[in-house]
Amino acid sequence: METFKCHTENKWVRQNGFLTMPQESAALPVFAESRPKLPQPRWGARPDVIRAYWRAWELGFSHLRAPAQENGFVSNYIDTAFNDHLFMWDSCFILFFGKYGQRVFTFQNTLDNLYAKQHPDGFICREVDEATGGDCFERYDPVSTGPNILAWTEWEYYLNFDDRDRLSRVFPALVAYHQWLRTYRTWKDGTYWSSGWGCGMDNQPRSDAPDFNECFSHGHLTWADTTLQQLLSARRIVAIAKALGRDAEIPDFATEIDRLAKSIKALLWDSKTAFYYDTDRDGVHPSVKSIGAYWALLAECVDPGDLPAFVAHLENPGEFFTQHPVPTLSKDNPLYDRTGGYWLGSVWAPTNYMVMTGLALHGCIDLAQKIATRHLDAVVAVCEDTGTLWENYAPENNAPGNPSRGDFVGWTGLVPIAVLFEYVLGLQPKAHERRIVWYCHLTDEFGVDKYPFGADGILDIAVKKRRSVEERPQISVTSNVAVTFEIHWGNAVDTWHVQPGSVQQWGTGV
Repeated sequence: METFKCHTENKWVRQNGFLTMPQESAALPVFAESRPKLPQPRWGARPDVIRAYWRAWELGFSHLRAPAQENGFVSNYIDTAFNDHLFMWDSCFILFFGKYGQRVFTFQNTLDNLYAKQHPDGFICREVDEATGGDCFERYDPVSTGPNILAWTEWEYYLNFDDRDRLSRVFPALVAYHQWLRTYRTWKDGTYWSSGWGCGMDNQPRSDAPDFNECFSHGHLTWADTTLQQLLSARRIVAIAKALGRDAEIPDFATEIDRLAKSIKALLWDSKTAFYYDTDRDGVHPSVKSIGAYWALLAECVDPGDLPAFVAHLENPGEFFTQHPVPTLSKDNPLYDRTGGYWLGSVWAPTNYMVMTGLALHGCIDLAQKIATRHLDAVVAVCEDTGTLWENYAPENNAPGNPSRGDFVGWTGLVPIAVLFEYVLGLQPKAHERRIVWYCHLTDEFGVDKYPFGADGILDIAVKKRRSVEERPQISVTSNVAVTFEIHWGNAVDTWHVQPGSVQQWGTGV
């Protein structure tokens, strides 16, 4: 009998070392024993925030898992906290707060288990059964994979830890997966399509066509979020290749970046409303303002002249600046649900983190911090009321979204950990450059002990209370490594070089 091959082999998959990686056998850490080793935030005026911070870690540690012989996983990992399946984009976002627990558990290795399941043609399923290790969807199913933010997540890990070895090991898997999407998820103009489940925003309205299924159909649309994510992926893969000295091996990525940037401007951008939309096969924009458009900030394709009007939607109370921002569907949409309705208006930690990070990248730090403060306050208030963190939240009051799951850490750990450190306390590490950009806007006394910086750095940071944001902050730092602080306060920016050793001080009265 003749045997037929079901895959067209991608040469990059042959370099994927995760496929033959031996299974890890290290014991999982326990939260009670690990807590003293984790970063220790202090904010006397907000004990509720500190309680939510520790609750997030407690829940996260309760979801740590070890690989099993039956599932063929290769590394210890954090479970998605949804249905005993390992999800691709949930895992990517979890790692953005997991990096702060790096001294105790290497959360980044969660992705090893997805790379270990890569098919010969480059495909990686978006959801893998933790019991059997099997794909939950056949690869040509419109819902089988995505969103592709793997390269973004790995690049950010590299910037934080300067782990060139990991960068080298993940590079082939990232290239092959991106190329699979380019081969099987594009239209003839090179733009991308997905589905409700495939894009992760399950029930958002994307088309008015009578035969369109919000979860399972591609609708012959160019999907704005998916196309923008692929531009982001291509940019980060090129950055990884340059860091490794391998950029000459992937000339197709530079070509795609140029093509996608032009197509996005021509097909998805609407100058009248200053927004990015899906486009149907007739070139018509379904008039749905989705949070997915804001992947354009991270993809770095917004023209400078268009940026103010595009960002202004996030500040409009009639669109995205609700009591608890940012709803995933604009408030002026007829299908918007003020109780959440899952992706019909709920506020989600991952998409909010994407928005904040994109705003910061474009210098819109004041708006990022304004969104972060409201977001953190709402999540903490619900945690105080219910004792836990939730999958998503209502946009117009402090309540879980309807529907939503509790004990969701899961990606909601982003809010009391990563959002707290990076946008509320304002500490944004650039460990590959041995510096921390600090947007010091809080006037309360606060600090962080055992703040992790890079591969080996541990900092104790303290800031005294001040009368206003215009008053120069008084800062004390003890560090075991040299680090440069770029301190933004009021309308000023100062540079402070901290040497390893005894406590050093900066600010008024020193």
